[in-house]
Amino acid sequence: MRIDFMRPRKIASVLSVALIVISILSLTFRGLDLGLDFTGGTLIEIKLTESTDLENIRQVLSSELEDDFQVSYFGSDQDVLIKIPGGSENNLSDSIVSSLKKVFDFDLRRKDFIGPQIGEELRDQGGLGLLAALLVMMVYIMFRFQFKFAIGALAALVHDILIVLGFFSIFYIGFNLTVLAALLAVIGYSLNDTIVVSDRIRENFRKKRKEDNISIINRSLNQMLGRTLITSLTTLLVLFALLILGGDFIQNFAIALICGVIVGTYSAIYVLCNNLILMKLNFEDLAIKKRENFDDGRP
Repeated sequence: MRIDFMRPRKIASVLSVALIVISILSLTFRGLDLGLDFTGGTLIEIKLTESTDLENIRQVLSSELEDDFQVSYFGSDQDVLIKIPGGSENNLSDSIVSSLKKVFDFDLRRKDFIGPQIGEELRDQGGLGLLAALLVMMVYIMFRFQFKFAIGALAALVHDILIVLGFFSIFYIGFNLTVLAALLAVIGYSLNDTIVVSDRIRENFRKKRKEDNISIINRSLNQMLGRTLITSLTTLLVLFALLILGGDFIQNFAIALICGVIVGTYSAIYVLCNNLILMKLNFEDLAIKKRENFDDGRP
């Protein structure tokens, strides 16, 4: 059975534009729930001698702190990570440790303070890292395939990043360095799908010269359907396992990757291919140019 992927391409375009607009509006007016890595604050890691419910720790901390602190398990149910926005390096962390010592028996593993200036630097460097990754990917595809493929791939990558960021903004999910790392992984995953689809489209354009571009793109997508579905489903199985069993510390990382894999698979089909159709990709764009007046030096 052959699926006509390009038949609903106009609906897919409207859907993509709507998701991007919603994401941009949410990022503009609501923003992201930036973690301590970007805003600065106090980070305390303790090792309890006996496991306890996190709610008990929250009750002790709520007497001294506002409601914006975070408490989560870090590995086992005896390793606890406490994140407190703002504060000062000495006063706040010492006060928290003293309060906890009155109720719980534990070993202090780590007590760090991240200043606002360091947080801003991490945020700026992370943004520059994303931009650099996008530009390098575009240059690679432009030389590896053709300029129209590079534009389509860049559109797909920007589409994926904006929607993942919009998802985190709309649902106000914590955004930290692990999520930033997940975004870089999403770029790599999306690019992998884009390259595989682009390579098959290029091959079919050179083989099926008499077919129109929509037919060739449909043929290419049907040929890659099995591979794309298997790759996406196996990746999602692992990510859902991380989401369910990985604990609070890795939860947002898994959410970002799950969202990125789903959106990346969609964009490799509709965002990339829609752009190729809009730019009127044809055989002449992909024809292998022969060198004229070549002299091999033989008589």
